[in-house]
Amino acid sequence: MLNIVFMGTPDFAKESLESIYNAGHNIMAVVTNPDRPKGRGMKMIASPVKEFAIQKNIPVFQPSKIGEIENELVDLKPDLFCVVAYGKILPQHILNIPKLGSINVHGSLLPKYRGAAPIQWAVINGDNTTGVTTMYMDAGMDTGDMILKKEIEIGTDETTGELWNRLSTLGANLLVETVAQIEKGIAPREPQTGISTMAPMLNKEMAKIDWQNQNMTEIKNLVRGLNPIMGAYSMLQDKKLKIWKVDNVKLESFIEKHQEFEEEKSRIEGLEPGTIMYIESKEGVCIKAKDGIVILLEVQAENSRRMTISEYLNGNQMQAGQIFE
Repeated sequence: MLNIVFMGTPDFAKESLESIYNAGHNIMAVVTNPDRPKGRGMKMIASPVKEFAIQKNIPVFQPSKIGEIENELVDLKPDLFCVVAYGKILPQHILNIPKLGSINVHGSLLPKYRGAAPIQWAVINGDNTTGVTTMYMDAGMDTGDMILKKEIEIGTDETTGELWNRLSTLGANLLVETVAQIEKGIAPREPQTGISTMAPMLNKEMAKIDWQNQNMTEIKNLVRGLNPIMGAYSMLQDKKLKIWKVDNVKLESFIEKHQEFEEEKSRIEGLEPGTIMYIESKEGVCIKAKDGIVILLEVQAENSRRMTISEYLNGNQMQAGQIFE
């Protein structure tokens, strides 16, 4: 059994905390972000990590800056820091406090996707595989020596939310295995080599679909990658429509299914990307893309809830020939 200080904030981290707690290690304290206001009432909400710590009577620190609790961390004399999606950069003198060092669970196969949003960027970029890496931390941005890795496939329709859940479980299990190997003194230490890539924080500007420049696969990947974080969106008739789920199809396959469009193939190919070309409540709203057709399946109008496209069409009008911007 090791004496561990755990640092983390979201549900991804909570699953790792719960796993090492259930593995029998002594969680001396939890460090998490301060409570945040949320919702229309701006009620202060505790992080999932804090909620679990309170349930288990584990002391909780919520500093604005980690230096505020440096003395308390030193006094605890921990064996190990376990850091999972904490959300703050830790300086080297803090990382050096535990006698066995500080380790991290990162949601990618390092050195690919260092940074704040590795899971989201793997989906947005259309990767087929990703995984989790545990590593010894240093002062760099996810540059420390690697300990263990586990790879998984990404589904062609999988969203960031779905992948996030799978990786949180994978990461929790890998952390338990990593801590066990550290306790036994057999944990490997592999320097990161090869080409590194970054996964910076997402921003609202990137959520707008660019019908002129993004192809149908890039649009689908953007929609998957921003679900459920913020949602991709497009403008129609000066109104914002969030787009939560789409499919795509080549024009030839669409025409094969809809023979009535056979004689209009050349006209369809000349349509401006973003043009609505076919509406059917069960099949979806078919929109011309650069290289094919994007089919809207789940959307959300302003000041409304998420709904299937058939639900949306029951109360809202769309017309063939309208153009998304």
